[in-house]
Formats: sequence, C-alpha cells, structure tokens
Amino acid sequence: MKKHVEIFTDGACRGNPGPGGWGVILRFQDQEKTLSGSALETTNNRMELLAAIEGVKALKHPCQVALSTDSQYLRRGMREWVQLWEKNGWKTADKKPVKNQDLWQQLMQEVAHHEVEWHWVKGHSGHRENEWADQLANEAIDRLLASK
Repeated sequence: MKKHVEIFTDGACRGNPGPGGWGVILRFQDQEKTLSGSALETTNNRMELLAAIEGVKALKHPCQVALSTDSQYLRRGMREWVQLWEKNGWKTADKKPVKNQDLWQQLMQEVAHHEVEWHWVKGHSGHRENEWADQLANEAIDRLLASK
C-alpha cells in the first residue's frame, strides 16, 4: 500500500524575469517538512515547476500524492498539455517550441514513480499551506538577494 502524501507548492518572482523562489510543504500524517530554493534570473512559471519537481523528488518511496498549487500553468500542463506536447515533438498547437521543456520533462520523470492528483487552490486567498509556501518562496528570494 502506497503512503498518502500531501504536497503544497508555490513559486514567486520579482520581475518576470527576475530573482525568483519556490517553496514546498510536504505532509505525511502529522509530520510536515518544508523545502525552498531560489534562482537569480528566472520566471514565475519556472519557479512553479521547480517547486513541484523538488517536492516530488523529496519522496523516498512511490506514494499517492495530492499536490496542491495555485498555478493553472502547472496543473493544466500536467493534466492536459504534456502528453500532447510530447506527442508533437515538444511543439505547441501553433508549432512553437514549448517553453520550459527541460522542467516539464524533469517533472514528468519525477511523477512517473507516483500516483499524483493535481489540485488547484486560489492564490493569496487565505489558504494556509498556499500562503506558507508563498512565504517560503519569498524568504528564499530574500536570502538570495541578501547574499549578493
């Protein structure tokens, strides 16, 4: 029986592109773990993808995962678009290269070991874990900028 894990993710960017951060909360039963990171020159979408990648990558065994994000780009990408992009040689419907292909492919590799449900939550609406993940992402940006 696979363990049921909840993952809450968020990405943030100051400027687009600009310095960005990502935050993750992992919950298994009554245990919680947080992860965060940053990049100097990035986009919000890249940070949303990286949060999901790092959250799933932190799992040590195949799990049933409920992943919550405020990013429709991430949720719809994984639920609707990646299979089409892959089938079409990583081209969009209008034959342009898919943005962030490297991260989409990495995320697909990470989730292949798990059963993942993709949930959307409205951002900045008081959702406890979404606000916390956003705080982690912004603190990561602050640390990055302070170290410069």
